[in-house]
Amino acid sequence: METWFQFLKDNWLVLLIALAVLFIIIRIVKTVVKWLIVAVIVVGIVLYSGYSLEDLKSLGTKVTDTVKQEAINAMAGEAQDATYTSNGDGTFTIKTKNLELVGKPGDNEVKVSFRGAPLGTWKIDSAIEALIEQAKKNV
Repeated sequence: METWFQFLKDNWLVLLIALAVLFIIIRIVKTVVKWLIVAVIVVGIVLYSGYSLEDLKSLGTKVTDTVKQEAINAMAGEAQDATYTSNGDGTFTIKTKNLELVGKPGDNEVKVSFRGAPLGTWKIDSAIEALIEQAKKNV
């Protein structure tokens, strides 16, 4: 903590400018690109502060885990409103307010998007299976 306080005291002007740029980007840019730009600025500030790449990797892992946990919580909370659509190409799509899952029947993986941002391909676990089954029931 002491390192952060000293860094803030020494570089308050740079941080203030970076914060202003972040607010402008968040207000103007309305796509996923916005979050990539924000991430680059935050990573730049962290690197500028003297933290190592390992520190950033652990931070990235924590952020990823948090987003995944939010998506899993959304699956549980939004299952009653999930819609199941069978696509013409042999795939299915499940949509809720915040989630979208795309997969093939019989596969053990689905592509997951949370609030429009892709989270990658996930193995079907009990939470995803429950969402799929509930979405089929909702049809």
